[in-house]
Amino acid sequence: MAILCTSFSHSIFHFSLPLSSSGSSPSSRPSRIRFSWRSASMDSGDELRAKFLEFPYVSGAQRNLMLELVSSVETRLGPSLQPCTLPPDIQHFGNPTGTASASLHLRPGLPSSQIDFTLGGWIHCKLPSGGALNITSLSAYLKPSTDAPHFLIELIRSSPTSLVLILDLTPRKDLIFYQDYLKTYYEDTQLDRHRQRLHMLPEVRAYSSPSLYIRAVVSPTAILVCIDIESGEETKMEEIIRDHVSPIAIEVLQFWIESCAGLERHVGEPEIAYLAERDRIIKNKTIEVDLGSSFPRMFGQEVADRVLGALKEYYNK
Repeated sequence: MAILCTSFSHSIFHFSLPLSSSGSSPSSRPSRIRFSWRSASMDSGDELRAKFLEFPYVSGAQRNLMLELVSSVETRLGPSLQPCTLPPDIQHFGNPTGTASASLHLRPGLPSSQIDFTLGGWIHCKLPSGGALNITSLSAYLKPSTDAPHFLIELIRSSPTSLVLILDLTPRKDLIFYQDYLKTYYEDTQLDRHRQRLHMLPEVRAYSSPSLYIRAVVSPTAILVCIDIESGEETKMEEIIRDHVSPIAIEVLQFWIESCAGLERHVGEPEIAYLAERDRIIKNKTIEVDLGSSFPRMFGQEVADRVLGALKEYYNK
């Protein structure tokens, strides 16, 4: 979906990536994170959560990373979150031909919590070329009672040899006008060292989104990179995800949990109204511009209308 509103931050049809290679297939490698959701008495909610946590069609290292991130959110923030409130046909859906499927898991924050909601998901789409596009993502949003940044990570695979990574604490204030905000969340924290560390790898190059809108809303320390490896060296991609991407993503998430979601940073009534309106505009613009064009292509108009309608209803509460 699209940045700052749902977990799939770019409309997939806006990527200037090679889409001719074969996509990853489900891996049988066991994950490092164990969840105890499977039981003989599973209800429909448990089954849908299990589908979300499968993160199918991606490599073992990518799945392990996503499970570790989800586990951290649920362990640290679980007491502040409600169960997933999306209807079953929004939590897991696909197109009539079976060439595209997706899973969404949205947990609102409790009324007493600073957390607005967390949203995890995956999307799989077969391409006419015979390849596949696979996206896994996790985002977390705070209420307008605080001005701390949101959290976002996406891993977009157009082939086993190409990965786009987006990792950011997305700002909610103007960083020129509010220079203390820039200093507090991006400068003093030395977040930029993570981007610099990845760029030291020969397989990593900067990724510049073709969308000016997306480039306008990310922070100056955002990690937007493309990782490319030679054909036949897929194990190298696994090593990069495991040894470089995962430690950085886990550290950034832990910082967000402790210093953004975990610390109270109250704002005044005028600023609450500003933050609420800013978040609302971004959410609705994403649905109208990004998802409104890509989802009908992947899932058909009927499914797209149902999913986008449910998301829009939630975002405008």
